[in-house]
Amino acid sequence: MIKSEGLGDRLREERDRLGLNQTDFGLQVGVSRGTQKAYELGTGAPDVRYLMALEGLGVDVQYVLMGRRFTQEVGGMDDVEQTLITRYRSLNSDDKQSVYRIVSAMSEVKDFSSN
Repeated sequence: MIKSEGLGDRLREERDRLGLNQTDFGLQVGVSRGTQKAYELGTGAPDVRYLMALEGLGVDVQYVLMGRRFTQEVGGMDDVEQTLITRYRSLNSDDKQSVYRIVSAMSEVKDFSSN
């Protein structure tokens, strides 16, 4: 088996960025702690389903595989906006819907303090 230099380290870095241990991270992407550990040690090779699940969790899959960060420029986002987007992407679909409803409601509220 070919050991992918750096892939495991980058995978662990992304897991740490999301604040998850190996067990919880593995559960969220459909693998056991042992499988997750093997991927991080470079002794196992992730499959396409795993990589797709990573993306759904908010992991920068291009970074994990290639060592280059995926950046999507959105009109000069500052660090806070980028952090919000990254954290939003790590939410499950129900939580994403809740955030959308909250932000939509907040953006429709007029500023009554100026009256």
